[in-house]
Amino acid sequence: MRFPQKPPAFSKLLQTHESKLSAIFGELPAWGKKDRYLHWNDLRRRPAPAGFSHDEWWLGLKFHRKGQLRSVPLRDKTGQPFSFGQPDALTELLHHIDRGLGMALGLPEALTQADNRDRYIINTLIEESITSSQLEGAVTTRQVAAEMLRTGRKPRDTHERMVLNNYLTMQRIRDLRSQALTPELVLELHRRVTDGTMDDPDASGRLRRAEENVRVEDHEGTVFHEPPAAAELPSRLEAMCAFANGDTPDFFVHPVIRAILLHFWLAYDHPFVDGNGRTARALFYWCMLRRDYPLFEFISISQVLLRAPAQYAEAFLHTETDDNDLTYFLLHQAGVVKKAVAALQDYLARKRSELTQASDALRGVVGLNHRQQALLIHALREPHTRYVITGHQRSHNVSHQTAANDFHDLVARGLLVMLPGGRPRIFVAPVDLGEKLNKLAAAPLPATAPPEADPTLPLNFTLRTRHN
Repeated sequence: MRFPQKPPAFSKLLQTHESKLSAIFGELPAWGKKDRYLHWNDLRRRPAPAGFSHDEWWLGLKFHRKGQLRSVPLRDKTGQPFSFGQPDALTELLHHIDRGLGMALGLPEALTQADNRDRYIINTLIEESITSSQLEGAVTTRQVAAEMLRTGRKPRDTHERMVLNNYLTMQRIRDLRSQALTPELVLELHRRVTDGTMDDPDASGRLRRAEENVRVEDHEGTVFHEPPAAAELPSRLEAMCAFANGDTPDFFVHPVIRAILLHFWLAYDHPFVDGNGRTARALFYWCMLRRDYPLFEFISISQVLLRAPAQYAEAFLHTETDDNDLTYFLLHQAGVVKKAVAALQDYLARKRSELTQASDALRGVVGLNHRQQALLIHALREPHTRYVITGHQRSHNVSHQTAANDFHDLVARGLLVMLPGGRPRIFVAPVDLGEKLNKLAAAPLPATAPPEADPTLPLNFTLRTRHN
């Protein structure tokens, strides 16, 4: 991407267009109402209002915006504060996010049931872990990475290790939501996301040093961001934690805004040699969960960011190049969160539809628990999938014994077939699964106790095949 053109200096515009200020002030109400919060780099390409130049239009918008800005404790490298406004567009986004996350209505019914909840959380953890790693350059497919996470096999390379680290870190964040943020906790999260992936293993879990020249640049060497000096990092980290915990500033900050600003803060300071983006997103999740947005356990923002990574960088640069105005970044990230919330709602709608369709096929088959039903639904949708017990165990967060019982019961009913030989045991759906379900529905089996586990199956083995 190209570096955006920096806006003309406000003080210079005042001097140059002093004679036009009265006319500009007369237009401010109308301009302010229509302000889409475009950066100068975009606004200069749009038609200016009749009778005014682009410089005069920009001067008027800056007057309007400056009146709404509020400072936060974050300072740039020269000591100047960052600030943000809350235009109508941002307020509307926050409203949609709050409604979409069910703040007024509570969790959706589909997620209040423990059996569904665990499955959705695991799917989200996998999705966020993969896409967050891909944002940082990990080269792997979703299918391969998901197979690794579900099966528990060891990562084959650094790219897969990044995915595994993100997965384990996201699990850890769920346990940390009740804890205040401290510098030690930030270092722990960084150590978790970078473990085994850095050129210098010693750099994992510590702040960068003065001799470590860290900056953000593209493949051609264009520098987009140079973070503050390493000597400032300890005090800046303390200030960031105070902000994250709500100790500063002395006015109300909407929780979503606070979480987004925390994300920006760590990305701006860039306190680590590598892994800053992953750590920033981890802190964002921590903040959302801590601020009583429990539905965020089921949302992946990296999935949205991955579709347009340049827009994220552009929003960051717009803030840096326009007097540290964080509103650009807030608008972008709030839009990302809104899309992620909408994706969750679409996902829940699809699942409700799938369950409705599957219930027609499974109606009348007695004795099948929700885990077995989920497996059979998957098998009907993807008939060539191979299943193993540990994949089922991980997908539903149950014991190996419970997962094994599920499989053996399905084999006894003729709804799964165990392939001969090999470890681990591999199970597939019969080619006539749909017909078998219809027959069982017509002549339901009496409820029986779960079969005992097959003693020939090992309790601990690595899964290396697809699973539900």
